[in-house]
Parts: sequence; C-alpha cells; structure tokens
Amino acid sequence: MTRLFNAPAAFADEALEGFVAAHRRWVRPVSGGVVRSAPAPRGQVAVVIGGGSGHYPAFSGLVGPGLAHGAAVGNVFASPSARQIRTVAEQAHTGGGVLLMFGNYAGDVLHFGQAAEQLNAAGIETRCVSVTDDISSADRADQDKRRGIAGDLPVFKAAAAAAEQGRDLDGVVAAARHANARTRSFGIAFSGCTLPGADHPLFTVAEGRMAVGLGIHGEPGIGEREVPSADGAAELLVSSLLAELPEGVTDPRGERAAVILNGLGTVKYEELFVVYRRVAQLLAEAGVEVVDPEVGELVTSFDMAGVSLTLCWLDEELEPLWTAGADTPAYRKGEVTAPAAGSAEEIRTDEPDAAVPAATEVSRTAAATAVAALRAIKDTVDTHAEELGRIDAVAGDGDHGIGMRRGSEAAHAAAVRAAEAGAGAGTAVGAAADAWADRAGGTSGALWGVVLHAVGAALGDTEAPTAGTVADGVSEASAAVRRLGGAEVGDKTMVDVLVPFADTLAGAVADGAALTAAWDRAATAADDAAKATAGLVPRIGRARPHVERSLGTPDAGAHSLALIVRAVHGVLATH
Repeated sequence: MTRLFNAPAAFADEALEGFVAAHRRWVRPVSGGVVRSAPAPRGQVAVVIGGGSGHYPAFSGLVGPGLAHGAAVGNVFASPSARQIRTVAEQAHTGGGVLLMFGNYAGDVLHFGQAAEQLNAAGIETRCVSVTDDISSADRADQDKRRGIAGDLPVFKAAAAAAEQGRDLDGVVAAARHANARTRSFGIAFSGCTLPGADHPLFTVAEGRMAVGLGIHGEPGIGEREVPSADGAAELLVSSLLAELPEGVTDPRGERAAVILNGLGTVKYEELFVVYRRVAQLLAEAGVEVVDPEVGELVTSFDMAGVSLTLCWLDEELEPLWTAGADTPAYRKGEVTAPAAGSAEEIRTDEPDAAVPAATEVSRTAAATAVAALRAIKDTVDTHAEELGRIDAVAGDGDHGIGMRRGSEAAHAAAVRAAEAGAGAGTAVGAAADAWADRAGGTSGALWGVVLHAVGAALGDTEAPTAGTVADGVSEASAAVRRLGGAEVGDKTMVDVLVPFADTLAGAVADGAALTAAWDRAATAADDAAKATAGLVPRIGRARPHVERSLGTPDAGAHSLALIVRAVHGVLATH
C-alpha cells in the first residue's frame, strides 16, 4: 500500500514538487507539469505528453533531450486539465507546433482535445495522438477504443526522435501514428494497487490466482487464472502478443521488434529478469530479433504486483527512432547533448486576475447562495469520498472520490474569492467551474466544469435568478455533458442521473412549482436513477471491459451527482 503521504488530495502535487527538486538538471516546473530545463532548438516540434499521477516514470520522468519536451501531470489516475496541458504546451513550444500525446482514456481525450482547440485558436498549431496498445481492452476490430499502457514509451519516443531529426509537425504526427499502429501490449497482475489514503487495494485476486489483461489504473483484469511459474508467465505474455500481429506483419519470423517487459510497481527487477530470460528465448524461437530491449519500471501503478509485455514491430523508419539517444530523469539511451542545470524557480504563466464584471446587488445576493451551495457540495463530497472511491474501484480505477474532493474544494474556494470581490452569481459559479475542471482533471472534472459553466451562464450577473432560469441552466448542462462526453442514458454514467434530474426539474417548473419544491422532486428522481444504474452495464469508459463486475453496483459518477443535488436542495430550502 501507499504508506508515505500527507493529505491524499495533495499527494500528486507534492510528488511533482519533490520530483522537480530532485531532477532540476532535466526539468523545471510550470503550472500543471514540467518542461525541459534547457529549451529545444527554435522551430522544433514540441512533443508534450501527459496523464494522471501514479505511473512514474510516466509521464514527468520522460522529459528531456531525445524524448518529451514537456509533461502535463494530473491528479492520481486522472488526466490533467485543459488549462494545465495548454500551459505546459505553451512553455514547451518553440515555433514548430505541438504534438499532444496521451493514453486513450476518456478524461485524457476530453482535456487534451480541449487544450488542442485552445492552442490552435491562439495560433499554435497543435495535433493529438492517443496510444492504443493494450490488446485486452477491446477487440481487434475496435482498436481505436483500446487504452494505452506501457506501449506509451515506444510511441512517445518515435515522435520525439522524429522531432529531434527536424521533421515538421505532419512528419512527427505520422511517425507517432505509425509507431502506435505497430505496438501491442498485454499485462497480468497478482494484486491491485492501493491509492494514497485508502485502506484497501482497488482489486484483489485469490491466493494463487492472477488477473489477466489488467489496466494501469488498477482496473481489474478481464479474467483470472492460476499463477504460473515465471516461464509460464512469459509464455502467456508472448503467445498473446504473437497471436495478434499488426497490419503489414504476416509472420514474426525475420521481423525485428522493440521489447519492453514492464514492472507495474512491486515485481522486483530480479523477478523481471527471470521472466525476460524466457521471453527472449520464446521470441528467438519465433524468429523475432529483439532490438534494444527494456526491462524495468516504465509505466507503473503504485504498488500493483504485475508485469506487462510490449512489442513494437520495427521497420526501416521506426528502428532508428527507437534506437536514437535520449537523456531524461528516468530513461537514458545512447548519447545526446546533456542540458545545463535548470533553475528550480517555477515559470509563472497564470494570467493576472481579470477585473470582476459589474453585478447588481440582487445577483451578488444570489452569489452568496451559490457559495453556500458549493460549500454543501464540498462537504457532501468530503463525507462520501471514500464511498465513492470504493464504488468506482469495482470496475474502474477508484479515483472518483479523490478527484471529486479536489474539484469541489477548489470550486468552493474560487466562488468565495469571486463573491468577496463583488462578483454576481454567474461570475462566481463560472469561477467555480474553471477551478473544478482545472483542479480535478479527469472525465468528471471536465464534465463538472461544463455543468457549472452552463448554470453560471443562465444565472448571469444582473437579474435575480428564477426557477425558470435555473431550470434552463440545468437543461443546458445536461445537453452540454452529452455533447462533450458522448454518453447517453443507459450507458451507466452520470448522464443516467443528469438527464432525469434536468427533465424533472424543467417539468416541475413548467407546472408552476417553486424552485425549492421543483428541485426536491428532481432530486428524488435523481436518487432513483442513481440506484437504477446498479442494474446497467457500462457501454463506454474504463469500466466497459468489466461489465460483469459492474452489475449490482451503481455508477460512481451517477451516485455522486445524486448526493450533490440532494445537498443543494438543503441549501435552497434555507435560502
């Protein structure tokens, strides 16, 4: 388990601070992550990678010459926010454009996509490439739905080496996509990881059993079987990957491959070497020539006891990219020019606080109610954070409680600051929206930012809120979440609660009910809908491969939304 921490919600920030203090030769801090301590040559494409904390040396440990130009680092197992990604990219950019790279997870897709849109709008040409190497997470026909695990490394490196060669943005993107198309990974685990502050692992397997096809966020495997010998583990890993060759590879004999045997946290190097001994034998017997293999911890999951095997099938383009030199805190190969020691001083990129828009007295009064509601949300999330984490861990990664706690605390604090500065309700709630999305990261952070922005826009800063304006804001929030996240009712997400809540609220208001009574009716509908998600199976998101595990347990996002709207009703009843 994770034993050394202070406040669990501060773990990711404090870990990044310590990482920078230990590696200032390679990196310097920016808001949301790190960039190279010595900037890349002018005009070189900047490769910016990122994802959640808890996977070191991914992602911050891979920043340096020959590899990433910057890394955006999110909360534990949660994607960084769009603002964090944008800030890192702006600081890494030297005029050649930016390539954003990340594992194919819903939160990362949302936030990196939003950051790319913002960067392009600001005149910085930006593209995105997600890594999809895990063969256990979707069928071959749905490769675009696969998640990224330890295959991140060869794909990131191919792009970075192409950038070092001086290729333009189109060329770097092409190298990344080509490497991704030829990379496959498969993993096994003997026990799950434990998040900071949690008292139990995200999943367990019986003594003598192992999970097969697990994810790097503690998602349980797609099946279980008896724990084999080291040779047996090697045979399972190799046979699984040789059973699915990428397009263009019809027979492994005579092919060359980059090979990574990755430890996920507590499998020690000596154990890895015992397994790799047999991996090397099996690949040789299959006629595969291994090129510069890597055995060690490249993408971890806290204290998970497990290993994964990655094969990147090389060709004339990819091999020199794989063997090119790199010098980062956690990954070094060949020779590159080492940067001079960097400064530990953080690059300040936050924009100065904008002037608070003018607001009427009645809207400032409404802002006080909004602050009270956000305080109730924060307190409710804090009370239920461990419960939300347990629910999320059944078929997901168990980070929902931590993310919601970080987001709700930041949202409340931002709204307090705005209200104290004289902001109206719309501005105060909008500030809360930005803070929630930025601090929480992940899918839920993005979606709660959308929810609060929609409500804030409806409230405005001049008029007294009415039941109708509030209902309109919630209805727009419902529509915006579906547009952004792509989920619909029945997919086992927060949408299963948000839609009936919004529809019931709008219907009650249309029938003439006062806001408090209408909200009460809608909150009851939300609670019923949240409970009903226990009978659904996930059709999107990280839990999708684990439909059987999910049955009988409500969706964590749906449950937290139901708790929140009931807490807000208590505020409305007293204001």
